[in-house]
Amino acid sequence: MTIPEANRFSSLVGGIYDAAADPSLRAAVLERIANFVGGSAATILSRDAARLSIEIHQHFGTDAHFRQLYRDRYVELDPLLDFHLDLASEQAISVADVMPHADFLATSFHREWVEPQSAVDLATITLERSGARTTILQVMRHQSRGLVDDAMRERMRLVAPHIQRSRIMGRHMRARSHTVTDLADVLDGLTTAICLLDAEGRLMHANAACRQLFADANLFAMVGDRIVARTSQADKIVRGLFEAVDGVASSAGRRQIEPVRSVDGSHYLIHALRLKRERGRPEQLPDSAAAVLFVQRASLTPTIAVDAIAEAFRLTPSELRVLTAIVEIGGVPDIAAKLGIAETTVKTHLGRLFEKTGAGRQADLVKIAAGFTAPFARSADNNTGTV
Repeated sequence: MTIPEANRFSSLVGGIYDAAADPSLRAAVLERIANFVGGSAATILSRDAARLSIEIHQHFGTDAHFRQLYRDRYVELDPLLDFHLDLASEQAISVADVMPHADFLATSFHREWVEPQSAVDLATITLERSGARTTILQVMRHQSRGLVDDAMRERMRLVAPHIQRSRIMGRHMRARSHTVTDLADVLDGLTTAICLLDAEGRLMHANAACRQLFADANLFAMVGDRIVARTSQADKIVRGLFEAVDGVASSAGRRQIEPVRSVDGSHYLIHALRLKRERGRPEQLPDSAAAVLFVQRASLTPTIAVDAIAEAFRLTPSELRVLTAIVEIGGVPDIAAKLGIAETTVKTHLGRLFEKTGAGRQADLVKIAAGFTAPFARSADNNTGTV
């Protein structure tokens, strides 16, 4: 191989692997493969071990009419296809390896499928083989180029391993992409806001609840790509978290679980968690996650959580109403006004709640209630009450 040819091959190999990451490049790469090996058309196809079906994965240089004819009839007449079911991998063969070329010219496969495409010969090579399927690269030789020669076979042997690895890499990338997408969909269904941050406090990922939290801007807001706390309680938690990330010893080195109130008076529970650094790598990579905030609005789900919390602590209906009001409203005077009862009655129920739940203050009751909140957000179609 000359230096220009070697450079051409190197460029082609790069393109083959680029196509693993970007499927839109595959058609152009297959055309380059056909041109490099000396073919006029190329197809990557597979056949099951039982010889019952074929699948065309990629193609260049053949129109839909001939591809359909191949599937419907001529696949059974192709003298090279089934040869690969028992052939060693990465071994390129042509018609001459199977039958005399004069006999091939007399076949209906040549007369009705190969020749009408202005081809005179074809070569194939195995790319992958499993117990279920064999995948091959099929390349047709144009009449103007003559029969398949040793140079064409050698070039097919050179590109085949790279095509094979690229296909494997592409499958792994797609599987990982699907996994990430599926996980993002699950996180978007949660009522808890999940905000992933880097060491500079920049937002790296936000699920739907976190994005809504920033849109409401009652507890946190976005300034550029950084989060800004709207209350002193929330600001203390975030600042303490990033002091720990920067290596400053503080109580923020532990995971914080704190109830806070937003600027509109709503109750939230914040879990601030510093992520562990990889052992042996003290320096945090600039694009790696350093901390995560879990933010849950303190509320009860009437059809699920209220029944569960009442059963768990053997609460009376009156005690349950007061607990709900503590979570949603807050102070004793406001609860009394909302429920239409005396403040002394609220305090009596509050004392019983402390006794039954083991809580020592109202903030602890909020934490307990948050633990009984349903994790998944309900769709608009199923939303039949306040949450």
